[in-house]
Amino acid sequence: MTTPHAADVHDLIRVQGARENNLKDVTVEIPKRRLTVFTGVSGSGKSSLVFSTIAAESQRMINETYSAFVQGFMPTLARPDVDALDGITTAIIVDQQRMGADPRSTVGTATDANALLRILFSRLGMPHIGSPNAYSFNVASVSGSGAITVEKGASTKAVRQTFTRTGGMCPRCEGRGAVSDFDLTQLFDDSKSLNEGAISVPGYTGDGWMVRIISGSGFFDPDMPIRDYSAKQMRDLLYHEPVKVKIDNVNLTYEGLIPRVQKSMLSKDREAMQPHIRAFVDRAITFTVCPECDGTRLSEAARSSRIDGVSIADACAMQITDLAEWVRGLDEPSMAPLLAGLQHILDSFAEIGLGYLSLERPSGTLSGGEAQRVKMIRHLGSSLTDVTYVFDEPTSGLHPHDIQRMNTLLLQLRDKGNTVLVVEHKPETIVIADHVVDLGPGAGQAGGTVCFEGTVEGLRASDTITGRHFDDRAAVKDAVRTPTAALEIRGATAHNLRGVDVDIPLGVLTVITGVAGSGKSSLVHGSIPAGAGVVSIDQSAIRGSRRSNPATYTGLLEPIRKAFAKANGVKPALFSANSEGACPTCNGAGVIFTDLGMMAGVATTCEECEGKRFDASVLEYHFGGRDISEVLAMPVSEAEQFFGSGAARIPAAHTILKRLADVGLGYVALGQPLTTLSGGERQRLKLATHMGEKGDIYVLDEPTTGLHLADVEQLLGLLDRLVDSGKSVIVVEHHQAVMAHADWIIDLGPGAGHDGGLVVFEGTPAALVADRSTLTGQHLAAYVGA
Repeated sequence: MTTPHAADVHDLIRVQGARENNLKDVTVEIPKRRLTVFTGVSGSGKSSLVFSTIAAESQRMINETYSAFVQGFMPTLARPDVDALDGITTAIIVDQQRMGADPRSTVGTATDANALLRILFSRLGMPHIGSPNAYSFNVASVSGSGAITVEKGASTKAVRQTFTRTGGMCPRCEGRGAVSDFDLTQLFDDSKSLNEGAISVPGYTGDGWMVRIISGSGFFDPDMPIRDYSAKQMRDLLYHEPVKVKIDNVNLTYEGLIPRVQKSMLSKDREAMQPHIRAFVDRAITFTVCPECDGTRLSEAARSSRIDGVSIADACAMQITDLAEWVRGLDEPSMAPLLAGLQHILDSFAEIGLGYLSLERPSGTLSGGEAQRVKMIRHLGSSLTDVTYVFDEPTSGLHPHDIQRMNTLLLQLRDKGNTVLVVEHKPETIVIADHVVDLGPGAGQAGGTVCFEGTVEGLRASDTITGRHFDDRAAVKDAVRTPTAALEIRGATAHNLRGVDVDIPLGVLTVITGVAGSGKSSLVHGSIPAGAGVVSIDQSAIRGSRRSNPATYTGLLEPIRKAFAKANGVKPALFSANSEGACPTCNGAGVIFTDLGMMAGVATTCEECEGKRFDASVLEYHFGGRDISEVLAMPVSEAEQFFGSGAARIPAAHTILKRLADVGLGYVALGQPLTTLSGGERQRLKLATHMGEKGDIYVLDEPTTGLHLADVEQLLGLLDRLVDSGKSVIVVEHHQAVMAHADWIIDLGPGAGHDGGLVVFEGTPAALVADRSTLTGQHLAAYVGA
């Protein structure tokens, strides 16, 4: 037998002594060129091992191959806390980070599809209007002329130059597709004069500077009712450009009301506004489709240039599967390479199950699963081999029917000679693994160790949580609850819905299903009237910095701070690490960052407060025998007992803690930074926060995202308790265990995009299984073994 070549023996990725986040000296060997799935309950350390250790080190080492100059422009990554990492290859990370919600970012601009389309139109479009920039809604048209000085030899000479650039941006909405209009009745009461307090914008009070500037500007009679203003006075009040005015011997600037409100309020992120200002903005500003470009974002010239009667705006509005057909029909030998490239991108969309999107869809409106699959597009046709692809729950947001497709894609990537690492909870995907690494046994501090390594068969037989729950199949309920009323939706046409009429029963657990893109979210978020009594929990990500933690996010810190302050006779601000109680050395961060330019910055625990984040004097104040840093270090389950009875009883805090325990976050420390929570944990934190809102109807969008099979049972128990307490729960969900548990199912379809948008089934889960006429029915029947 011949000995293998020295280069062929490196067939393992070896991790030794990984300690990122909650990992406890984890040592694993992962086979290369195979598909390895990482399982375990939410918060057990899967992402810490795969993303924060293996993928992070790979990226850091690749960045180090660039020159110091180039590294200065790249994100600096610290070395993961691990003893040794051998055999790692280039990692390509396809995570679930939502795509930036920039108003100018669309599915077409986020992939290369728009760039190729623009070149196509600039070569073949008639009439010809210019370069590819002329078809881009992110490029404005500009022109200029003037003299430039040219130095030649000893003399300098002024030369007249003109400059023009034709862009495709619609000048009215600046490429956003929507314009904001002010509802003037919300800005002022036209029956009053300025002196009578006509202006109703927050902050523009009777004797405040803002009103004094307007009244004293000299443009208006401050005692005349606004409805009697002339057209010029009205224009001056609303739109006047900034001018200097002198009031009470002070030089001030007068500016029209609308530009001033735009600068002071609309330039801020909506989430960052104070509640009363946010309420005013929601009342006073309406976003309407731009009347000039009809929402296409493009200038008139760009819309007039056509290929076979189709403009670039029409092409971007088509469903991608239809656009692919149109591109296939273009016979233009001179453009063959470009058409082949565009064809490949569009076919990849269809292959990955996103053929129902259109290129003009804003990327901020994609769900987490859709965003992840859009990022996959560029890797599908890649000719790279021997790289490591790292996926974060690639099946999230996918119907069981679509999961088969995703499995095929993962196996194709592996068969090209790549190492594929997948963090996953769904048994349908775990089954295709060549190697499984199960982390646990619990979550948070109770996790972080390897419970099992080996084959899928070995996992099934093992006595781990994942092994025990692997073949769990929920049975369809025998008896279902009877609805108390119904929420009537008539003629719903949001997105791809085709005039849907449906009655959603109330007082029961209703599940809305259908393949990805069939119109579920459109029905729930676009047609259920938000407002009275509806608590809607969507998939948008939790925002939060290193300074945010479960205690600050849920509002739990507020009653705790007040109780500490009252017990010690000092002010509440002392008990906040973001306010007066912060350690002066590290400003309440607990760590000190040293920025080393292009090298990875170093974070060291603050020596002054030893990472406790508070000033030493604050820690001398106690409540119930504990100081504030000890309270923040408690896990939720311990804190629930601590604040539930005895000397430290705080009912308001106990209520919030009980909700956190209900959603299965009992192991999370109150002061743990939000940035270290896993996706599933953040989703449940959000659920716990919203459960406190007043409302009788709860609308949940895929609450099982990021949840282990064992956690799904707990979630179902929580949903049952909500319904039993008299609430109505409407869930958009693909997980068969949730479908089987429903009292009523509404199935949308039959396909995605314009093949969907219809109600294909309404009834009980048992009837859906017996009927088997829809894709959902067939998969649910197979799942429950009917």
